[in-house]
Amino acid sequence: MPTPEPGAVYLSPEQEKNIDARLARIEGHVRSIRRMLADHEDCNSLLVQMSAVKAAMNQVIIKVLEAHIESCIVACADETEREQALEDLKHALAMVLRRS
Repeated sequence: MPTPEPGAVYLSPEQEKNIDARLARIEGHVRSIRRMLADHEDCNSLLVQMSAVKAAMNQVIIKVLEAHIESCIVACADETEREQALEDLKHALAMVLRRS
């Protein structure tokens, strides 16, 4: 797949707004967890909140992967770079799943 031009945007404004809102909520949630830690809250409560952050982050990853498929993979599949586009998608999925 060709290297994107610097400053190229592959997310629609709606997708970017959705992802940014999700990240802002996650950021607030992490601040709350840090506050809980400083207040010596019990470990179970910390783990529940951390699990919620992890689940929320997984949803952000899904949204970015969906956008990647829609904007990058489909565009390349419509051109002559179908095989490379699929390899790039496989690589992206493997990276995400390896780190989840």
